[in-house]
Amino acid sequence: MGARRESQDPERQAVGRRHSAVFSRRVAQVKCSPPVIPLCLSGSVRKRPLGKTGLRISELALGTWGLSGDAYGPVADGVAEAVILRALEVGITTFDTADAYGAGKIEALLGRLVPKSDEHVIVTKVGIDRTSEPAQKRFDAEFLTRAAEASNKRLARDRIDVLLLHHPSYEAVHAGPCVEALHAMKSRGLIAHWGVAAGDVEVAREALEKGAEVVELAYNLFHGIDLHRLAGEIMVSGAGVLARSTLGYGLLAGLWSKERAFEEGDHRRDRWTRTELERRLEQLDSIRFLVKGDVRTMRSAAVRFALANHLVSGAVLGPRTVEQLEQLVREVGSGPVYLSDVDLTALPRSLSRVGIQT
Repeated sequence: MGARRESQDPERQAVGRRHSAVFSRRVAQVKCSPPVIPLCLSGSVRKRPLGKTGLRISELALGTWGLSGDAYGPVADGVAEAVILRALEVGITTFDTADAYGAGKIEALLGRLVPKSDEHVIVTKVGIDRTSEPAQKRFDAEFLTRAAEASNKRLARDRIDVLLLHHPSYEAVHAGPCVEALHAMKSRGLIAHWGVAAGDVEVAREALEKGAEVVELAYNLFHGIDLHRLAGEIMVSGAGVLARSTLGYGLLAGLWSKERAFEEGDHRRDRWTRTELERRLEQLDSIRFLVKGDVRTMRSAAVRFALANHLVSGAVLGPRTVEQLEQLVREVGSGPVYLSDVDLTALPRSLSRVGIQT
């Protein structure tokens, strides 16, 4: 696939107008979603190259785990569709999903709503077998191929833009069959590019060694160490980087009290003990100095931190309402100077004082 090119032709402009009209109708139907904030953001999200893939992606990518109902609890009817349509309207052209999100429902929704054009990129993940009880990870060639074919059918595209292995183990990547299967899918035109959504440095490093074109890593103000350790390999390989967990599942927005509780069905209920959460909230004091000037919120500082790293192709954000989406897009700023060099230089020392390694 050739490089993605931006276009201003009448057909694309008409598509944009249709999205705006459909968005307005859909939001009116969503009783539980917040009102749309009048915002002149159309086309405002900048683009970056996704490594050496030849793709150009929006530097903000819409993550869809939270929209599936699997991550934070139930999502009201129509909310996911409203958020996706608004993302398209404000210029987000990159969408991160997985076949496991909503048992494929999010892929199908993206397949229906996201234009089939060179400017729009859908990144999906496979490797979780939910037909078993409990669900289990599977990275054998037969399963991955079937899963990719099913994903592509739901996404309704000529081929999958980027297919990632969904949190594989080091052994799964090192053994080879799953990588061979990905190369075979690429050769037959089922996928355009492949990579891994990695849970640790060793998995990402092995994937890069095997030729991964894209790596997705947790990268945020409290967890920057993995990407920093892989910087050399990423620069040599030319792989694209998607930064996930940019807001630390909401922690880095700096809005929680120590009494914050999570409902049943919210993965954060089991992620931190009460003591761990209180400690994390105390650690937020180490980054409050970033909030000044046009960096008006902790949320803004967190997103800007990810985008300030030149290795990052896109920051995956998980807004669950239209209002949250608009806040994030508005607060990214004009760039490309997202945070000052002085503040970025001071950050490691400030974090180390509260026990966070960078």
